[in-house]
Amino acid sequence: MSSKKITVLGGGLVGSLMSIYLTHRGHKVSLFEKRPDIRTTKIDGNRSINLALSHRGLRALDHVGLLSEVESLCLPMKGRLMHDLRGNTTFQPYGKENQYINSISRDELNLLLVNTAAGSGVALHFDEECIDANLQQAVCVMEGKNGGHKVSSDFVIGADGAFSGIREVMRKTDRFNFSQYYLPHGYKELTIPASSTGDFALEPEALHIWPREQFMLIALPNLDRSFTCTLFLPYQGSISFNQLTEPDQVLSFFETHFSDALSLMPDLLDDFFHHPTSSLVTIRCNPWLVGKAGLIGDAGHAIVPFYGQGMNAGFEDCRILDQFLSRNNDHFEQAFASFQANRIPDANAIADLAFQNFVEMRDLVADQEFLLRKKIEQRLHELYPEVWIPLYSRVTFSDQPYAEAQRIGQIQKLIMDKLMNEPGIDRRWQKMDFKELIKDLKAQVELK
Repeated sequence: MSSKKITVLGGGLVGSLMSIYLTHRGHKVSLFEKRPDIRTTKIDGNRSINLALSHRGLRALDHVGLLSEVESLCLPMKGRLMHDLRGNTTFQPYGKENQYINSISRDELNLLLVNTAAGSGVALHFDEECIDANLQQAVCVMEGKNGGHKVSSDFVIGADGAFSGIREVMRKTDRFNFSQYYLPHGYKELTIPASSTGDFALEPEALHIWPREQFMLIALPNLDRSFTCTLFLPYQGSISFNQLTEPDQVLSFFETHFSDALSLMPDLLDDFFHHPTSSLVTIRCNPWLVGKAGLIGDAGHAIVPFYGQGMNAGFEDCRILDQFLSRNNDHFEQAFASFQANRIPDANAIADLAFQNFVEMRDLVADQEFLLRKKIEQRLHELYPEVWIPLYSRVTFSDQPYAEAQRIGQIQKLIMDKLMNEPGIDRRWQKMDFKELIKDLKAQVELK
């Protein structure tokens, strides 16, 4: 294997991790980020402060020796804790007792990855944005504080996010398919600080959700014992961001819909009117490889955050691309061609699943029939743990390709729909052995 000169665009989470993978393979990597250096400059922006790190992301980090350092930045969340309008709560575990997702600070994780990249020999360039490129020759036109210049390399990897500069160049090429869809909802980040005694104001080992059908509030714990809250709300309509323009309107809205959270949010008004309202977009494109340039992470497949898989999918991109580089002796064009053929169906699947989970989180998690359904599914998993695996567990706690998890999840949904329509299921389910149901699932899964 000969060392190659690789340009990585984007110094966020995925770009930094991909750079580390490439230096481990012996390549000479130059990373370019349009924002200032996170190591020396605090960056204010529209990005989520908290992220949910789970199995796929942890496995990718472990592959480059970062697991223990990352785990020290994590807070485990063992399930969803739903808050109803009266302040009553219901807990739904995510999986088995030893299965949980992790709340982690985006900035702390990004800082660790950037420092590791620098220590691995990656040449870091900040305040540098790709504004054009010759895709066939792997030449990027960069614009920075000192003007424009060209960067030549053997291959370019675009990890520069949902609004990728290199993808914009690709869009001008023949037969490049691209779509973007914005949810009618936006989001705004708020804060629940630590209590007066310095402790968590809410249960720390849970992701808190206040589901209100067309909108919701969530909260994730931080290491400083605060919670970062995110309000998801339509931009327009009778209940929307457009209707919350005055302090009394905001207070009235929270008193009506999130009264138990309001009592824990002394800085609500300051947060609400100073933090931006940000949009939620799904981006799909095909191909990811054009000439000597390829896309990974949000640059190729940005998704909405409701399955907690955006970062995890991006990190998994790095691990899977690394596998294809090994299989193709570090011939980047061949590796990327195989990578995109393997990965685009999975990217499309998790995009669909993320949107569907938004509906589940805001509309269904407080619905009694939905809660019964979840209890029955959990019972099925206990009785037949190798056969009946809930869709959430397939996505969050396994390496099963997203498209395969989606396919089996659809089969399980149809079986559950039929079961839930049986008379008296709410009284009978605890005494059922479900053998015929499992037989049906096995037959359908094997059919493919």
